[in-house]
Amino acid sequence: MKMTMKKIPFLAFGLASLLLIGCSDSSTPAAKKEPEKPAEPVTGQSALFKMYQKARTWAPDAQVFKVNSVPLADVPAPPGKSGAWQGAFTSTSLGKMQTFTYSVAEEEGNLHKGLFSLSVGSWSGSSGVNTAFDIRAASIDTDAAYKTADEQAKDYDQKHPGMPISFQLEKINQFPQPVWRVIWGESVGTSSFSIYVDASQGKFLEKMH
Repeated sequence: MKMTMKKIPFLAFGLASLLLIGCSDSSTPAAKKEPEKPAEPVTGQSALFKMYQKARTWAPDAQVFKVNSVPLADVPAPPGKSGAWQGAFTSTSLGKMQTFTYSVAEEEGNLHKGLFSLSVGSWSGSSGVNTAFDIRAASIDTDAAYKTADEQAKDYDQKHPGMPISFQLEKINQFPQPVWRVIWGESVGTSSFSIYVDASQGKFLEKMH
């Protein structure tokens, strides 16, 4: 009889402890997840540097061949920025050209968030009027290039309000330095108006109709 009486307080104490632990756990607030920030577009130079770092791991002598903006439907971008960019880089030592993309968001097709390697082709030193160049020659960013171009496009802006703005960086025979081609439209092929801006000094060069 004495042994039974000793066990009862011990069992009662154990049950009370479990109840307290259960109450304590249920009252702990769950950690709230912060909402994911919307993807923000970037300038051409920012994307170029990221792609170039990747290109240098592919070939230490990598040079820039061409860079294009790629609009994303779900990432609104002010003039001078874009949700995604595509860049082609060359290597004389490998005799190859490698294409990369940098995107701030995932999109259907072959466009992935972050840096992504695309096709590899041959490279023999030039392609049509285009040649490769040292990245240091492209010191002007796209937001500054747009401001310079827009000063020369006031008449066109008035006649064609709300046009999308896209960009292309290249080195062509027409100019001694690489140029940003500021395009009123989504691509060179669909545009009837664009302006060349010197990518080294930011000067207006020429209007293309």
